Order: sequence, then C-alpha cells, then structure tokens
Amino acid sequence: MDDDRQPPRHPAGEGLDAAAGAGIAVAIPAYQAEPSVGAVVAGTLRLLPEVLVIDDGSTDGTAAAARQAGARVVSLPANRGKGAALATAFRDLFGRGFSAVVTLDADGQHLPEEIPKLLAAAAGADLVLGVRDHLFAQMSGLRRASNRLSSAAISFVAGQRLGDIQTGFRLYSRRLVAAVGFPESRFEAESAVVVRAARGGFRVVTVPVRLGFADGRTTSHYRPLVDSCRIAGAVLQARFQALGWRRSS
Repeated sequence: MDDDRQPPRHPAGEGLDAAAGAGIAVAIPAYQAEPSVGAVVAGTLRLLPEVLVIDDGSTDGTAAAARQAGARVVSLPANRGKGAALATAFRDLFGRGFSAVVTLDADGQHLPEEIPKLLAAAAGADLVLGVRDHLFAQMSGLRRASNRLSSAAISFVAGQRLGDIQTGFRLYSRRLVAAVGFPESRFEAESAVVVRAARGGFRVVTVPVRLGFADGRTTSHYRPLVDSCRIAGAVLQARFQALGWRRSS
C-alpha cells in the first residue's frame, strides 16, 4: 500500500466473524524446526483443516517433517526472515479466499489447543494477540524486562495499551493485511503491523494464552541488538506512515 493512502477504518463490531473457525487457515513460519514442527502441525490439524508451513530456508528436515505431519509446505530458497515468511503465507492463504489467518511458531511454545481462545476473541476484531504477560514472571529477568519495556514503548506509539506486543501467536483478518500491508522482512514486521492496525482504526484485542514453555531463548532466532534496532526503526516508520494517512484523509 502506498504511504499516502488512507486505509479503511472499521468501527468496533464490524470486524471478523470467526464463528466455528469458518474460513480460517493457519500459518506456521519455520526455520530449523525439524524436531518440533511435526507436533505443532499435528496438533493444529485437529482444530483447523488448512495448515501452511513456510519453511524459511531451513537446512535441516523442517519441510519434510511438516509434510509428514500433514501440512502443506512452501519452501523459500534462502532464509528471508519471519516477516517475509508470514507475508508469503498471507499472499497464499488470502489469495485462496480465507478470511483470517492464525499464526503460531514452529518451536512448540505456542500450543495449538489454545487456538480456540483466539477464535472466540476474534468476533468484531481484525487483529487478535495471544498474550503472555501473565506468564512474564516465568521468564528470565532480562527477557521479562525486555518484553515489558518494548510492549510499553510500542503501545505508546500505537496509541493503545497492549501488555504483550512481541507475541507471534495471533489472528489476522484479510482486510487488515490488505489495507496496511506487511512489508517488513524480519521480526520487526509483527511490531510494526500493530502500530498500523491501531492507528488505522482497526480493532486490536488481546486474550491470555497458555504456553508450552514461557522462556523461548533456547529456540528463538531473535538477535537482541540487531533485531531490537530494526523493531525501533520499523515502529517509528509505521507511526509516520499513519500520520500521512491522517493528513490525506
């Protein structure tokens, strides 16, 4: 979407109707996740029939494990980042007519059996965040402080208080992604889209979820310094983009 284009604004109550999960698919971005992705796929398929795994340039058996578990797999030739993997999934699934996409990680931190909580919270919403702030005490001190500080800072920029913005366990509506885009290639994409959604008048809601494990440092590919800087830049750019929408309205 062009920066100076006004996204459609959707008053509360006019968002997604997620009754019974109709028209909803699941996207799982995966990188070097061979040991865990199969169980995540199998658990998800018990709830929703369309599961797409984006293998983001893995060099292990991630793609084969996902296929064996029953997922449809798109393999990228090289590692492009989580944002690029999700954008690939959105193009595929929204292009196939799905009205919403649930995203969860391939490492087992996000429990497929918690997906119904996102679906229940999705009525009238365009972005649902499965939040973990009630579990921050189970994380290491550094990770807990990082999540709280980053969520507070990004909430301020977004103009909406949200306790856990870094969660990747989410539900996105098709019209949200169509309107505000998903241009960033790495972890910063998930933070920037929250700012665009909130500032664009879309309804962003949260729901507490359980986790397979609270502290994901051992399975995360997040690079604290580099990715934190990328997130800060993307969040500010998203805010300036939203100011351009307001001036053009």
